[in-house]
Amino acid sequence: MHSESPGNIFIVDDDRYVLESVSILLRESGFSVTSFSSGHDAIRQFVTEPVDLILTDINMPGMTGIELLEKIRYLDRETPVLLMTAYADLDTAVRAIQKGAFDFIIKPYRPPYLIHAVEKGLTYKRLTNIEKNYKRELEKTVELRTSELNDALNKLTNMSGEIIERLTAAAELRDEDTGAHINRIGKYAQCLSSQLGLSASFTKNITVASAMHDVGKIGIPDSILLKPAALTAEEFNCIKQHTVIGEKILQGSSHAMLQMGAVIAATHHERWDGTGYPYGLKAEAIPMEGRLVMLADQYDALRNSRVYKPAFSHAKTCDILLNGDGRTLPEHFEPRVLDAFRESEKVFEEIFETSLAPSMEDDRA
Repeated sequence: MHSESPGNIFIVDDDRYVLESVSILLRESGFSVTSFSSGHDAIRQFVTEPVDLILTDINMPGMTGIELLEKIRYLDRETPVLLMTAYADLDTAVRAIQKGAFDFIIKPYRPPYLIHAVEKGLTYKRLTNIEKNYKRELEKTVELRTSELNDALNKLTNMSGEIIERLTAAAELRDEDTGAHINRIGKYAQCLSSQLGLSASFTKNITVASAMHDVGKIGIPDSILLKPAALTAEEFNCIKQHTVIGEKILQGSSHAMLQMGAVIAATHHERWDGTGYPYGLKAEAIPMEGRLVMLADQYDALRNSRVYKPAFSHAKTCDILLNGDGRTLPEHFEPRVLDAFRESEKVFEEIFETSLAPSMEDDRA
């Protein structure tokens, strides 16, 4: 054992005979020993040369063994300190243990017992170092694995976002849209969510999930979706089904983004007064994400030209949303959402005006 891990020991004793005899005994037992006649010298050396164990007399002039123990414990909580005394003073022994002494040896000591106590202390220090190194390596491993997991999650999130973009583009491109419309809807919804003080996670999700509001249009026949003239009542009822189709495409997923997307697809044409579709939901029965995207989608539709109307200016669009024009009424929107739009309408204008390719889709529904 000693040849594999001899252990570096400090011995402190003002009695030169004891100091020399203990040093010789421990060196002959295979340990590396440095001896000191005062606690002050031992502390100065300990600061620059930490050791595996300290063996000190308890009754020394200048600095007692208890005082040395206290200073060692201030510098290091783990190095074992063995105290030696010529008197079996129980109170002193208890006080030493309370202050962090590893063991207590009574003089005159028996060599086998002293060697055993030293070996026990060195084993404790070795196991403590192993535990520290294990924890350190474990922390590094956890940090590395956490970093790898974060990278994987970021890649998964980016991939999920790309899949969502491609899925929505498949539907939007059938409607002669360049994709700018769905990007604007996300920014509008983000603006409203922030204005209302909704949670950061909700705001983050709706910014992406709102892009899926019209994904159900992929199930609408081109003859209706791309018709360059006014729709009949039957055709309009058909195009309304894009909400239900979109919900069916997205529902049942364990992914929070797709779950929100399913809700938005189903409810972004519901109105606060209950006159919307497909379910005729009213007021609080309409999920918040549906309320936000409904207004965002309505703003963008008014800003773009349709077969039944020209593109409106920002000012006229705001007037229609806030005051109504017969077809669109303030009662269609939750009052809080409408107030949030009123407070942030300049942001809406900036989003639309800075869009690289304003939408020219025939978003009749």
